[in-house]
Amino acid sequence: MATNLKNFMQVGRKIVAVGRNYRAHALELGNQVPTKPILFLKPTSSYITEGEKIKIPVGCSSLHHEVELGIVIGKPGSRISEQEAMNHVAGYVLALDMTARDFQDEAKKKGQPWSLAKGFDTSCPVSSFIEKKSLTAPENTRLWLKVNDAIKQDGNTKDMIFSIPFLVSYISTYFKLEEGDVILTGTPEGVGPVCEGDVIQAGLGDIVSFTFQVEKS
Repeated sequence: MATNLKNFMQVGRKIVAVGRNYRAHALELGNQVPTKPILFLKPTSSYITEGEKIKIPVGCSSLHHEVELGIVIGKPGSRISEQEAMNHVAGYVLALDMTARDFQDEAKKKGQPWSLAKGFDTSCPVSSFIEKKSLTAPENTRLWLKVNDAIKQDGNTKDMIFSIPFLVSYISTYFKLEEGDVILTGTPEGVGPVCEGDVIQAGLGDIVSFTFQVEKS
């Protein structure tokens, strides 16, 4: 397995995100609970790291936070079995799937793609690479998020509808997974809006946390 995954943002070619992978989150937005993974892509140009700012896209009036566990792929593969899936995982990353909710709602009504709502510049803030050995229970880890010191999301990866091995296997059936690719595994309930000047703090258990400020584009 490659040793340069700490630079996954430069190495990886895609971000594959999973929608509605927590039952309570699907219900809070009035959506049906999925029976198979809902997938969408975010461009790697959407990555930012701590010290950079989340920018509200032009014309957006409802930008929402979504904290997620990201899976970093270390070993390429297609049609990976669930039994072999974890052998393709190099490590993890804490991420935000920032969503222009008004853009998304409009797209959903018109049956259009979510690309603008999900893939705009700065829409994927991430932590540094987390080595696999540092997160021994990815299937049972707390995810939390605060806005201006007020807790907004406080969930656990044990509540995911589709497990990490299943997601790796399912996604690789349709997209070849390559070194440095990231899978965003969905967000727990509690998503909500942020405004210019807000400060977002988020964490993965006690393993990693980060802080980002929101500003206008």
